[in-house]
Amino acid sequence: MSRPRLIKESSAPLPLDRELLVRIHDLMVKTRVLEERLIQMYKQGHGYFWIGGPGEEAFNVPLGLLMKKGQGPEYDYLHAHYRQSGTLLALGEEPIGALRQMKNTASDPYSGGRNFAGHFSLRKYNVAPVSSPIEVQYSIAPGTAMVQKRVGGDGITIVTGGDAGTAEGDFATCLVWSSRPANPLPVLIIVTNNKWGISTAGEGQHGETRVSERGKAFNIRSKTINGNDPVEAYLELKEAMEYVRTERKPFLLEANVSRLYGHSSASGANYVTEEVDCLKDFEKRLEQDGVLTRQQMDDLRNRYTEDMAAAARIARDEPLPEPESIWKHIFAEDK
Repeated sequence: MSRPRLIKESSAPLPLDRELLVRIHDLMVKTRVLEERLIQMYKQGHGYFWIGGPGEEAFNVPLGLLMKKGQGPEYDYLHAHYRQSGTLLALGEEPIGALRQMKNTASDPYSGGRNFAGHFSLRKYNVAPVSSPIEVQYSIAPGTAMVQKRVGGDGITIVTGGDAGTAEGDFATCLVWSSRPANPLPVLIIVTNNKWGISTAGEGQHGETRVSERGKAFNIRSKTINGNDPVEAYLELKEAMEYVRTERKPFLLEANVSRLYGHSSASGANYVTEEVDCLKDFEKRLEQDGVLTRQQMDDLRNRYTEDMAAAARIARDEPLPEPESIWKHIFAEDK
């Protein structure tokens, strides 16, 4: 099914400086190559399950670049879902962590070899543990926002999820608790809309024209953007985050994105040619505007492909968790 959500053709120069454009492109390529390596690991038997975000790089990378990263309520909290690898790389994480989680090694920095790919948990950057049950993060996010409201400062809570998951009660809970007039909360509520819920097309499921319109009932400032355009995503995210930081009120942002390798390995994890590829479109614009040459972009992809292959070989040979470690990383350890 074709969904023309292209970067707009324009003769005007890109409204971001060259250094930032190159940085965004670098991270988008790095993220895409990481996801392709994770898929390859799954198909080679070096992982049990893959789920990730190829097609969401144009939105997820700017999100990570704009976050106020650190630990504690004075910094931003991220309650993410499992398509967020671009955000983690933009925050400064190394790809080998995701590869270790795919292989379920004991060295997996996010879950100690206990969880699926894309299930990040990073205390030093306030990244809350990603959960497999969909959209529970929407009901958890107001908690950290309440703490930030009491502590003061300009730290905000960011929560992300998919369009299908907005049917869950957790999403409505987030809208209610973030918008109460007696205590509005500094929450950036994000819905990345890829128009699918596993194998169910979104157009037969949503009564609203845009998911962002659901914020109107709660007087939440809301907007729908083209998440396939990294420049638009950067500028719109920056504006939304500044609003939440200064007003200490919620903002609902819907980003239309693509799903380039299907839902997960359960649906084959094969490239979907009918979807808009945000990386290809961005590279055409960068070449058109003279920001990067095709050779430079090809060289970058080749370098990251080699880097990911080398990192995957390291992860492949690392030990798996010992059975005795089953009582680690739980509420009552070693009991």
